[in-house]
Amino acid sequence: MDIIEQVVSGDVRTVARILRDIDDEIPSAMDVLRELYPHTGKSYVVGFTGSPGVGKSALVDQIATNYRKAAKTVGILAVDPTSPFTGGAILGDRIRMQRHFLDPGVFIRSLATRGHFGGLSRSTNDMVNVLDAAGKDVILIETVGVGQDEVEIVNSAHTTVLVTIPGMGDEIQAIKAGIMEIGNIFVVNKADREGSRKTVRELMNMIELGARRHNGGEWEPQIVETEAIKGRGIEELYEAIEKHRAYLLATHTEKWREILQKRARMQFLVVLKDQAFRTILERLEGRGDSLDEMVQKIVDKESDPYTIVQQIIDKELK
Repeated sequence: MDIIEQVVSGDVRTVARILRDIDDEIPSAMDVLRELYPHTGKSYVVGFTGSPGVGKSALVDQIATNYRKAAKTVGILAVDPTSPFTGGAILGDRIRMQRHFLDPGVFIRSLATRGHFGGLSRSTNDMVNVLDAAGKDVILIETVGVGQDEVEIVNSAHTTVLVTIPGMGDEIQAIKAGIMEIGNIFVVNKADREGSRKTVRELMNMIELGARRHNGGEWEPQIVETEAIKGRGIEELYEAIEKHRAYLLATHTEKWREILQKRARMQFLVVLKDQAFRTILERLEGRGDSLDEMVQKIVDKESDPYTIVQQIIDKELK
């Protein structure tokens, strides 16, 4: 059985090895991704985003449990901050969601942002495709939690869950211009805290002002109060996710196609950017052009980054 057949059959060790190769940017992983792509398109992807400390990991853990009760297989990708020393994830998957580790129906992988902005790792979408090809019914993505820059998740997930907690009124005001518009479902976690109802009212007001308009005026964004640690509100959140899924798949085919086009566009642009960057660097090194010398010219004000980059592009695209 070759590697593609092993992935498609759901072989855990093969899947883990391919994900590691993707994260380590091993060139052969690109060939595997090419061959796996025709086997993708069956998984449903749910993204969880929000600031650090709002309880995204606990929510993902609980929602994974609900999907397992429904006999669905689950893949979990937890995007963690990058260690400045090793380049790896600071929060490892071994300290998360430990009750799922012995469940063959759940595959968990943490990955580092590697300095990539937008709340997602550069390799996240490639990993989604591998888990999709491996037959996972649902893939849950937990972003790193960097606030307003996390809007990228909307181009990776079919359903986006925005998580907040009571007592973050100033933050809700700050995020309304960007990240508020991407949420299909809003969760007020740690709802036992004082100010929970106030937070719900603020979210309702902001949905009225703008989020519904962004969602095409048809889907009514849901607000769910939860206490993830205690399991309160999890069933309601699960039902809200499934309701949005049914809305996309059954009621509005046009909306579903729009989401698929957004995801395909982003994946294409990310791959194009990465491949172009690598190709140009390889050519520069092959010609013996020194990056250090270019940097020194910028430091010494003999040139500037814009001019040097334009010169490189002009030369490479002749």
